[in-house]
Amino acid sequence: MADHVCPIWVGYMLASPIRKVFHNPKKILDPYVKRGMKVLDIGCAMGFFSLPLAERVGREGKVFCIDVQEKMIASLQKRARKAGLSDNIEVRVCPRDSLGLEGLTEQIDFALAAAVVHEVPNAASFFSEIYTAIKPSGSLLVVEPKGHVSQEDFEVSVSKAAQAGFTVINRPRISRSRSVLFGK
Repeated sequence: MADHVCPIWVGYMLASPIRKVFHNPKKILDPYVKRGMKVLDIGCAMGFFSLPLAERVGREGKVFCIDVQEKMIASLQKRARKAGLSDNIEVRVCPRDSLGLEGLTEQIDFALAAAVVHEVPNAASFFSEIYTAIKPSGSLLVVEPKGHVSQEDFEVSVSKAAQAGFTVINRPRISRSRSVLFGK
């Protein structure tokens, strides 16, 4: 597990509309996210998934966007304002050693960790914090890029999630990715 933070310039590439060719947020998220849900976007960067999540949960829902980089969060906020989605997005800049999920114990219906687990310094703690925030009926979708994460390393992450209490529900197919859907 690397202790690495995505450079800010990569954030612009990750937010590019061209990425939708490989990772269509609607196709990836629609099976799991419904109107009125409380959703957690961990490692949200500039909001590639955050904005579609906010559209999907509607005004009745809330998307909590977590990232360690203030510049990524600032860009997300700007994009959310422009899209008219600021009211149902809450941003949090977290420290490197915690997700900063205070006040969210068993409040989250769905959590997304896209291209982030390989960057966290302590996967066991990472999954434990998410587990605490997710409702008993909630789920977590982990998506990791095949180019950065070997199958062996991905399975180590799956094991760490299981140790935190998660169970594998499904392994959805997502282009150029390794992915797993967990339940609580």
